[in-house]
Amino acid sequence: MPPVTKPYPPIEPYATGRLSVGEGHELYWERCGTPGALPAVFLHGGPGSGSSPHHRRLFDPARYDVLLFDQRASGRSTPLGSLEANTTAHLVADIERLREMAGVERWLVFGGSWGATLAIAYAEAHPERVAAMVLRGVFTGRKQELDWFYGGGAATMFPDHWERFLTPLPTDERGDIVAAFHARLSHEDARVREEAASAWAGWERRLVALRGSAAASAPLSAGPATVAFSRIENHFVYHRLWLAEGQLLAEAHRLGGIPGVIVQGRFDMVTPPATAHALAKAWPDADFRLVEGAGHAFSESGILDELVAATDRFAAELGKGTAQ
Repeated sequence: MPPVTKPYPPIEPYATGRLSVGEGHELYWERCGTPGALPAVFLHGGPGSGSSPHHRRLFDPARYDVLLFDQRASGRSTPLGSLEANTTAHLVADIERLREMAGVERWLVFGGSWGATLAIAYAEAHPERVAAMVLRGVFTGRKQELDWFYGGGAATMFPDHWERFLTPLPTDERGDIVAAFHARLSHEDARVREEAASAWAGWERRLVALRGSAAASAPLSAGPATVAFSRIENHFVYHRLWLAEGQLLAEAHRLGGIPGVIVQGRFDMVTPPATAHALAKAWPDADFRLVEGAGHAFSESGILDELVAATDRFAAELGKGTAQ
């Protein structure tokens, strides 16, 4: 493990804008760091959450030119919460549009959790555009991964949180939990949607950090952002991410020649280490960093240390201009 470090200081974007990607969608984007430095793109989790100022701090602003954006219908992108024309393939195409807009040939791709899924999908579709990758909390959408989180696997560790998660669902609707929430998150009654969104997002929030907090255990307010997040994430899970079973691992050979770092918490309860381990076995160019005593959240000290060390490593190895 690298020496204990801290994220870089807070930084403001040097440019922001919106990009129309068709089907009525507009993406919010921002660029941070030094114009013309090593290009990178940050892919946020969820799907449905959005980028944040904290994510900017994972990169040395003197050595990187980072593009962060909110994926379709997420964060500051519009229309908020829309499920139309919102699939994995659409998001992969959006990353390419943003690369072309940024005017770079190749860039470092950074993604955590769902962002790691999207990073892998993008790199397998466009390996010639990826100079390096940093992944955290790897998720590939296989049935065993979905069953762990939405089929009762994680419930064996968190029965109290699981019970709260299922509260909106009558007993006779619990045979297919994802489908039951899908119906409620699309219900015509806003109160039904909000109750379902509070339960859906709350279940994930309570399992993200290894050591919970009072804030994580408190009831979650279901405002527009929470409803949008829950609808989008459920939409992707309901459709199995529009990926064939095991597709991302089966096509990991396409990552050959791309250097990478995989950072994984040993006690990650959202995306357990088995998937990251399997990816590391299928992708020999990746450095697998299993962090003891850590969970899923990027902000946990051991995870954060490894992520910053990874971006520093590639800043030194790739150098200014070599990825463009």
